[in-house]
Amino acid sequence: MQIRITTSNLQKMINRLLAAKITEAAKKMPVIAVTGPRQSGKSTLVQQTFPAYRYANLEDLEQRKFAKEDPKGFLFNLGERAIIDEVQHAPDLLSYIQVTVDREKIPGQFVISGSQNLLLMESVSQSLAGRVAIFNLLPFSLEEIKETAFALTNYEDYILKGFYPRIYDLGLDPTSWLLDYIQTYVERDLRQILNVSDLGAFQQFLEICAGRIGQLVNLSDMGSLIGISHHTIKKWLSVLQTSFIVHLLRPYHRNYNKRIVKTPKLYFYDTGLACALMSIRSVDGLNRHFAKGALFENFVINEILKNHLNRNLRPRAYFWQAAGASEIDLLLDRGHHLSPIEIKSARTINTHFFKSLKYFQTLSGALPEDSFLVYGGEEVQRRNLAWVLGWRNLGEIAL
Repeated sequence: MQIRITTSNLQKMINRLLAAKITEAAKKMPVIAVTGPRQSGKSTLVQQTFPAYRYANLEDLEQRKFAKEDPKGFLFNLGERAIIDEVQHAPDLLSYIQVTVDREKIPGQFVISGSQNLLLMESVSQSLAGRVAIFNLLPFSLEEIKETAFALTNYEDYILKGFYPRIYDLGLDPTSWLLDYIQTYVERDLRQILNVSDLGAFQQFLEICAGRIGQLVNLSDMGSLIGISHHTIKKWLSVLQTSFIVHLLRPYHRNYNKRIVKTPKLYFYDTGLACALMSIRSVDGLNRHFAKGALFENFVINEILKNHLNRNLRPRAYFWQAAGASEIDLLLDRGHHLSPIEIKSARTINTHFFKSLKYFQTLSGALPEDSFLVYGGEEVQRRNLAWVLGWRNLGEIAL
C-alpha cells in the first residue's frame, strides 16, 4: 500500500483552531471523523495532528479497490493507528472499523475524513454510533488568518478572495481557481451524489443561488427561472448543502404575538465562491454590486459559525423577521438568553442601525449587553442598546 504524507507550507504557519479539540477527543474516543468542503484543509490538518499515523486516501483507485474487496486486509496493512481519507468511497469499511475498535479499545485508533457530509454521516451514524467524535472543518477563518503574513487589509478583499487554503498557499487568482472548483464539483461530485441530466441548468441554478444570498428561499420562483419543478430545486438545494456549498439559516420559532416569516434564508459557505459565480472579479466591482451588503452579511455569519465549529460547538443560529416589521440578521439562542446580532456593511455607525435591535429587545427581553451591531468599520464600543463591533473583532461575540 502506498503511504504518503503531503503538507502545505502555508498551513504549517496557520494554526487550525480545530486541531486542539481533535487532539483532546482522540484521548477518549476510538474514532475521529472530520468532514467539510473539498480543499478546506482536512487532509493537511489530520496528518499534521497525527504525524505518526499511517495514511491512506480512498480517492486513489487502487486503495479504494483494496478497501472494498479486502477490508480486513486493508485495515491490517494500515497497522494500529491510521488516517483514512475520503472514507465515504468505501462505506462498508466502517463496519470493520467498528469491530476492530470494539475489540482493541484503543483511543484515537482511527481518523477518518470525507467531503460529502450526508454520505459520510449516514455511514458513520449506522456503524460507529457512540464510538466516534465528529468535527466539521470549514476553510480558514478570519480568526486563524488575521494575525499572519497572509492577512488582508479590507473586508472586501476577504469577501472577494474567500478562505480556501490553496488560494493563499499558491497565490492563485481566486476567481479562476474558484470557477475551476465549481466545474470540478459539478462534473465529479455531483454525478456521484445526484443524477443530473442537464448540467447547464444546474450551473444556472448555482448562479441564481449566489444572487440570492441572504434572501428567503423560494423554490417555485427559482424553478420557474430555469424551467424545472420546485421538487427538483429542493433536491438540488439539498445536494448543495450536503456538499458544503450552501447552508440555510432557519427562522426563529418564537413569534412574540407577531406574524413571523417561516422560510429559511440562503447563504454560501464561502463568499469567494459566490463572488466567482456572480462574476465579481475586483473590489471595485464588489463595491458597485447590488449584493455587497448581503455578501458582507454572509461573511460575518460564516465567521461566527466558524468560531463555533472550530471549538467543536454547534451553534443554535437563526434569523428573526416579523412580517412587515423589523428583522434580526442573526440570532444566537444560548439556552439561558438570546444574542441578537445586526449586520451592516457601512464603515460609519448610524443610529438607525439600532432600530431593529431595540424593537427585538422590547419584544423578547433580550439584554443590551447580549446584543451586537457588527459593521464594516474598525471600532469596538459599548452603546446603550448593544455592543458595536468592527468586522475584525467578531471573536468578541462570546461563545
